[in-house]
Amino acid sequence: MPPQTVPPPSPSSAAPAPSAEAGSEALPRIVPVRRTGRWTAAVAVLVLLGLALDSVVRNDAFQWDVVLSYFATVPVLRGLWLTLWLTAVVMVLGFALGALLAVLRLSGNPVLQAVSWGYVWLFRSTPILVQLLFWFNIGALYPQILGVSTTRLLGPVAVAVVGLTLHEAAYAAEVVRGGILSVERGQVEAAQSLGLGPWRRFRRIVLPQAMRSIVPPAGNMLIGTLKGTSIVSIIAVQDLLYSVQLVYHRTYQVIPLLLVATVWYAAVTTLLSIGQRYVERYYARGTAGAR
Repeated sequence: MPPQTVPPPSPSSAAPAPSAEAGSEALPRIVPVRRTGRWTAAVAVLVLLGLALDSVVRNDAFQWDVVLSYFATVPVLRGLWLTLWLTAVVMVLGFALGALLAVLRLSGNPVLQAVSWGYVWLFRSTPILVQLLFWFNIGALYPQILGVSTTRLLGPVAVAVVGLTLHEAAYAAEVVRGGILSVERGQVEAAQSLGLGPWRRFRRIVLPQAMRSIVPPAGNMLIGTLKGTSIVSIIAVQDLLYSVQLVYHRTYQVIPLLLVATVWYAAVTTLLSIGQRYVERYYARGTAGAR
């Protein structure tokens, strides 16, 4: 019996081709997201900022002409220099002592660990103002140290350096300890297997990696120390704040002189923040944080 052939389907029996209108209805239409709330909030914030700026600029009570006249005077610049000097000295000495305390805390000696922990606990538990006043009146406890009168040995500036340094060292110790602990243990073990000594391991392996975790909080501490030095005015150290206080106690122009100090603090803080950003990028090279 010969094979039967199936005739091809006629055009009328074939499935109808999808029309252009049907295809357009099948695909979803892309609608851009309307961020009405975001733009409304942005406009409202800009309007409020504009009103606030306008009120500051046009308010005669701020006395901007007086601010400009005292901004670069000799007493103000002398107080600014003492503030910057005090900040630098306290940060260097504070981190040197803090690094030593961190090493003691991480050592295997329980006595050294306890001493380091006790130091950090004590100086973080008492306000900096109390510490400064205590050191300022240390002569009541120890009239002489090594045969030298305490009042001659510890003047107001020396008291400010000692008090702020001891206070900052407690916080620097925790910053350095956290940075060291952030380095993976395997890195140290690999350095030991290569025969590197303890100092070379710390300097070449641990410290460069720990700086990635140390620099951000250290930058915050630097800015905090800069602003925190204003507290030394309580013991008559002629820093920036005390210098403008001397002026407005004489002229009774309190607001303009406080604005002078505010602008100087803001300017120096901005420069320090920019420097911190570049230091962070330097130590974050080769990592995801390098931006």
